[in-house]
Amino acid sequence: MQREKMRGMGRLLRAFASSAKGFTGAWREEQAFRQEVGFACVALPLALWLGRSGVERALLAGPVLLILIVELLNSAIEATVDRIGLERHVLAGLLGVLWLLVLLDR
Repeated sequence: MQREKMRGMGRLLRAFASSAKGFTGAWREEQAFRQEVGFACVALPLALWLGRSGVERALLAGPVLLILIVELLNSAIEATVDRIGLERHVLAGLLGVLWLLVLLDR
């Protein structure tokens, strides 16, 4: 017997509750996510203040938001496969490079 798919506002509310549960779990369990949120609280206002145009603001703020998204995806993958890797990746410094490229052009 197939269950009927939810639609409309019920589906939206269920999706919101599921997302809130995921954010709460990430905040509670993932120190890296808490650190990235702390960084974003500083970097996002700076991006809005330092950027001289909408494009510059987007180029400064976008990677900060992308890091939060990637951290959540990484946490989800780790939880799914129950594996944590300790190796460091060469792309870990990408955010700093992007900020430097934009700000050096000032």
